[in-house]
Amino acid sequence: QRPPTAQWTVTGSGAAMISTENTGPKITHVTIGKVVDMGIKDANNMGAAMAPAALDTIIAHFNDLNRDFSQYDLIVTGDLGYLGNEILSDMLTDNGYNPEKKLTDCGMLIFDRNTQDVHSGGSGCGCSAAVLNSLLINLLTNRKLKNILFVATGALMSTVASQQGASIPGIAHAVEIGV
Repeated sequence: QRPPTAQWTVTGSGAAMISTENTGPKITHVTIGKVVDMGIKDANNMGAAMAPAALDTIIAHFNDLNRDFSQYDLIVTGDLGYLGNEILSDMLTDNGYNPEKKLTDCGMLIFDRNTQDVHSGGSGCGCSAAVLNSLLINLLTNRKLKNILFVATGALMSTVASQQGASIPGIAHAVEIGV
């Protein structure tokens, strides 16, 4: 039986063409994250393991570029799921930021929680790749969004280390994409 914190691995992929042409959405800034380990050991709660790394990267991005939530239409994390997104939102609020309902996650967007029993949502790199390269790029291309901060999240773990009780460090990298 799966706990409510569990997520479903998304088997998906995405690809983007990067060009020097002046067409389509543009990558305007990138912030490389660092490994953050808050001691989470539950492999069924990956959102909690990765949320601190997403927080660290978002704050570093804001500080480096003198930005906040007001500069973005949307800030999208990779695969924190519903619980991880809630944890990240609370952590941002605790650090003086107001997510202003601009914070979401690919693990929340890829499934329909009302019609699918997905517990805390989707996870895995296929989740963020599929959502970024379909929904988000389409919204940018059609100018329904003008500026997003895409924060890819990841867990640095192995099943062996996890089964032996090791903690699950997280990492996140941010890409600002605008039109």
